[in-house]
Amino acid sequence: MITDMSPLPLRTAERLVLALEDLGVAADVNDGYRIALVSVWVDLVVRTDGTSYSWWSGRFSGRTGRKLYVHSPADDPATAARRVAKRYAELQDTHPLSALIRELLAGPVGIWAVKPI
Repeated sequence: MITDMSPLPLRTAERLVLALEDLGVAADVNDGYRIALVSVWVDLVVRTDGTSYSWWSGRFSGRTGRKLYVHSPADDPATAARRVAKRYAELQDTHPLSALIRELLAGPVGIWAVKPI
């Protein structure tokens, strides 16, 4: 829940979560140490310090071999959410749900308080 008393990174992360929900993408927020993390999927965690969002693009630098990150300004969570949702769709192909998780999600709703996605 976004409140004016929340630290800036938390408010920024929660705005992204709301924009992702509008696109049908579920996410979870964790905050502390002046940053907030939005966990979306395997290998897709968005970091924010309140001024921008960043996440791993899934690619590595050909020169250094380091991970390449995507950045998006925090004042436009809708655009960031569209970009994150695109990466999410890519990852669902390469990291599908495990059989156990699919089974839990397919069971009666309410046992684990988890809705199928």
